[in-house]
Amino acid sequence: MLMRFLILPGVFFISLIFSCNSPYTPKPKGYFKIDFPEKKYQLFNQPGYPYTFEYPVYANVVKDSTFFGGATENPWWININFPQFNGRIYVSYKEIGKNSLDKLVNDAFTMSNKHSSKAYSIDDSLILTEHKITGRFFKIGGDVATANQFFLTDSVKHFLRGALYFDATPNEDSLSIVNHFLLEDMRHLINTFQWKNQ
Repeated sequence: MLMRFLILPGVFFISLIFSCNSPYTPKPKGYFKIDFPEKKYQLFNQPGYPYTFEYPVYANVVKDSTFFGGATENPWWININFPQFNGRIYVSYKEIGKNSLDKLVNDAFTMSNKHSSKAYSIDDSLILTEHKITGRFFKIGGDVATANQFFLTDSVKHFLRGALYFDATPNEDSLSIVNHFLLEDMRHLINTFQWKNQ
């Protein structure tokens, strides 16, 4: 019995000495590899919709029929889904006249500023495309639900707002590469966007 009490601490001590001599190799920080598809676009030009634009072939457009459990204001709300990235651009359309332009613009700024408690920056830039589309683009830095938002208007009849969301916990570091990839697609959508029946 005494022998057992002497052997166990001895074995532990010897294993401790030998284990301390093995070299330690730190593992580099790693992230999942994301295979991005080639940039190709297709035209969204559905009958009855007051707008048209180009969107990626690796996305799909789905009509949005609910707004926080209620019905949408009109039938021209859509979601542009990116299944590969678990992301979605929510697109809402409103008619100026039923809503005042000032209220719609203020609402767009309010929606982007709702992230101010988590954001370290909110940059907005003016949009003016070759198709005479105007609006604002909001780039929000930090662990926020949506880092990229925009609105487009003709200031007379049409107002459209878009916001990119991911079905994931907001984390700027892990989402930044996908955000950057889809940011190019949002800019392409904006630059090819046109109002119908002008």
